[in-house]
Amino acid sequence: MRNRICVLVVLLVVCTSCVPRQQAVSRLDAPSVVQPGADAGNATSCPSDVSQDASSVMLDESAQADAAALPDEDETALVEEIQEGKEPPSVDASTPLTPQEETALDTEPDIHFDLDLRDTEDVQLYFRYYTRKHRKTFARWLKRAEPYLPYLRDEFKKHGLPQDLIFLPFAESGFNPWAYSWAGAAGMWQFMPATGRRYGLQVDWWLDERRNPFLATQAAIGYLKKLHNDFNDWYLALAAYNAGEGTIGRALRKTGCDNFFDLAKTRRYLKRETRHYVPKFIAILKIVRNLEELGFEPINWDARLEHEQLLVKGGTDLLALASYTGLSWKEFRKLNPAFRRQVSPPGKTCAVYLPLEKTALAQEYLSSPDARPYAGYKHYRVRKGDSWWRISRRSGVPISVLKKVNGHRNNLLRPGQQIMIPGKGDRIVTASALSNTREFAKKRANYTVKKGDTLWEIAKRFGTSSTTLLRANGLRSGRHLRIGQKLYIPDASSSSTRLARQNADKEFKRLVRYHVRKGDNLWAIARRFGVTTRQLYAWNNLNKRSILRPGDRIKVYVDQ
Repeated sequence: MRNRICVLVVLLVVCTSCVPRQQAVSRLDAPSVVQPGADAGNATSCPSDVSQDASSVMLDESAQADAAALPDEDETALVEEIQEGKEPPSVDASTPLTPQEETALDTEPDIHFDLDLRDTEDVQLYFRYYTRKHRKTFARWLKRAEPYLPYLRDEFKKHGLPQDLIFLPFAESGFNPWAYSWAGAAGMWQFMPATGRRYGLQVDWWLDERRNPFLATQAAIGYLKKLHNDFNDWYLALAAYNAGEGTIGRALRKTGCDNFFDLAKTRRYLKRETRHYVPKFIAILKIVRNLEELGFEPINWDARLEHEQLLVKGGTDLLALASYTGLSWKEFRKLNPAFRRQVSPPGKTCAVYLPLEKTALAQEYLSSPDARPYAGYKHYRVRKGDSWWRISRRSGVPISVLKKVNGHRNNLLRPGQQIMIPGKGDRIVTASALSNTREFAKKRANYTVKKGDTLWEIAKRFGTSSTTLLRANGLRSGRHLRIGQKLYIPDASSSSTRLARQNADKEFKRLVRYHVRKGDNLWAIARRFGVTTRQLYAWNNLNKRSILRPGDRIKVYVDQ
């Protein structure tokens, strides 16, 4: 009898351990991580030394941006290891340091390094981590930082801040303006939306100014000043930049500590990412100060990003502006990562950055009739049975944006009424991305267009949608189908459809695996990333009755 009871207990334990895997939204095993503007119990960002995409959050514009901004295998490995929350970081501490490395670790501050560098065991671990295990990744970050460092140096000096702090983005994003964390933090300085807005950054369907290196730097300066005024100590200010001032303030009150290193020893009130944040930054400072001695290439302080800032009116067709100056959309967005659409937001004058030699052409375009506001929009005549919801679903533009663009506050629409819809819907389509998708479709083509065919009829015949066919075949529209043209028709009821959609989506969006936090709902998550709740439902096989729990993860495709 006793043996039977033991067997039943074992079976019960095994079955119980399997239950969480059947939740509607899967959980991520990585611990919650903290970010600028976070507060207690409200973790908000990826580990600050990453350049990733949440399985690679930081992939640049459909893998088309400059190679220096793309993560390689070494960089991705660093991200995954840090996200696992290993404490301490996994390094080979048995191999003795070289004399040059010993000298670098013994570095004392000078005029360029105003912080009092504390040498701890964690500092040595991170020093080895970046100079040995992930040396190639750190070298990539150094090259990526060069265009921005001169600007940061000038601005931090102007505001009387320690010059050390210009290297903080190494610990935040690897100096990648396109960086997105699984928690929704973005940009070189990894601001959360609320903190970004608090310091003047616009974060909505049109713009994500957290990705603007220059505006985000000004916001970071303001935030760092505020944190130093709060704590009168740079170590505590840095910890608060990572965890949030509320978290650090409460921890100090509850422990009675008056400095970061004593506070970090308590372990109870700070997450491991915050306890490691300051030692990690100190290690980065020691490396940056001794680059040549450690075998890295020195920073080229003359590699300043040379560009001209121009102001454009609301509704300006940015794609047309780029084309007029001879820039591809990819080249334009490399200089202007904040724009999420090919049209500038209505009712707002925005700054665009262009190479110096393109300035005259840009001014010529902006003063021409072609640059009239809303040239990048399409006009739509409301039909019987239309509603804001239907038009939003059809165009991929949120209802709130449609209403704002058209100056509507109510839900009334009349047949025959003309409204404007931002061109290209909710995604930016580059010629290169479309070409890649077309090549993929050509290899799997399983239908030949016949006389009289239309895209709508083909979609209806095969039980799919026109949108799916367009995306699966890399087409902008179905109005110019040719007899004999080869199309890929995915089976709407099989895995091939999902594969086609995934491959099409990869050309236009970056996947972020978002960790659900306490108090989250789908509406709030959609607003944070500039998507719709309907899209979240589709991407995650959810419905209105689905329950989100803290710790769950959901897929979000962020516009490039």
